[in-house]
Amino acid sequence: MKLLKTALMSTLLLAGLHTASAQTPAPSAATYPNKPLRIVVPYPPGGGIDAMARILGVQLGQRWGQTVIVDNKPGAGTILAAEFVAKAPADGYTLMLTTDATVTINQHLYAKLPYDPVKDFVPITQLVFLNQLLLAHPSVPATNLKELIAHAKTSPGKLNYASYGSGSQPNLAMEMLKSQAGIDIVHVPYKGIPQAVPAAIANEVQLTFSGAASSMAHLKSGRLKALAIGGKTRLGVVPDVPTFAEQGFPDIPSNAWFGLFTPAGTPRDIVQKVHAEVTRILNEPEFRQQEVTAKGYELVASKPEEFVSFLAADSARNAQAVRISGAKAE
Repeated sequence: MKLLKTALMSTLLLAGLHTASAQTPAPSAATYPNKPLRIVVPYPPGGGIDAMARILGVQLGQRWGQTVIVDNKPGAGTILAAEFVAKAPADGYTLMLTTDATVTINQHLYAKLPYDPVKDFVPITQLVFLNQLLLAHPSVPATNLKELIAHAKTSPGKLNYASYGSGSQPNLAMEMLKSQAGIDIVHVPYKGIPQAVPAAIANEVQLTFSGAASSMAHLKSGRLKALAIGGKTRLGVVPDVPTFAEQGFPDIPSNAWFGLFTPAGTPRDIVQKVHAEVTRILNEPEFRQQEVTAKGYELVASKPEEFVSFLAADSARNAQAVRISGAKAE
C-alpha cells in the first residue's frame, strides 16, 4: 500500500509538471521575465531559508534585469503562504521557496487543507538538504543524548522544547525521541527558527532544533550547545557533534530541505528556464563555498523530475514519522 501511494503521488506530481505546458493562452519563456517576480517564503525574516531566498532573489534580479521581491508569509504551519501561491497566476512570476512542511508533512497532519500539495504546485528544484542540530541552553546538565535522557527522566515535564509548529521537523524529531527514550519534554510551538532559537538562548525553552547556518554563531559564543545532529555522518562545520545514530537513535528524522515551486499550470518552458538559472547560481564556486558548504548545507540542485521522485518518497517517510510520533495539527 505504501509503495502504491508513493507511486500515485509521483504520478500526480509528474502530471502537474507536464500539464504546465498545456495551458492556453500562456506566457512565453522567450519574453520571460519582463516584470518583477515574487519569491514567497512561508517563514519569518531571518533563518536559513529566508537568507537563501534573498540571495537567489538578488542573483536572479541581476541576471534577468528585474526586481525580485521576497515576500515572507509566516503562519499556520506554512498553510497561509501555500494557499496564496496555489491561487496565484500560473505565469512564473510567483515562486515559493519552502520546506517539507508545506508539501510532504501537512497532508498527513490535517484532515483538510486549503491547497493540494500534489496538484497545486509544480516542483522546480530541490535546492539543498540539511541535517538539523539538537540544541540546548547551557543550563541543561547534558553534553549528549544519554545525559539529556537521564536528566529528563529525573525531571519529567520540566524541560521545554521549541518547534516551528505541530508537525514541523523539530516537532516530529523530538516527539520521536520522546517516544523511543520514554521521556517527557513539553512542546512549545513558535513561528520559525528566528523565534525558536532566541527563545532557547533566553532559556524560555531549554531545547530546540536548527541547522548549522542559524546556530553556528551561538555555538561559538557558548550561548547554546549542540547535543546531536541528524544524518549518517558528522557535519564538517561541527565535527565534534555526534549524530543521533551514533548515540543509539538512528530513526530520529532530524533533517530538512529547501525547495523551489511555482503554481500548477505554469508553462513547462518557463519552469525549465527558472530551473536552469537557479542551477547555474547554485553551482557557482563562490556561492557553493559561502552559501552552501560554509553553512552546512548539502547542494542538490535536482531536475524537476528528480525532485518529483524525492517528494513522493519524502511524503511516505513523513507519513510514518507523523504516525509514530503522534503529532497532531494544532
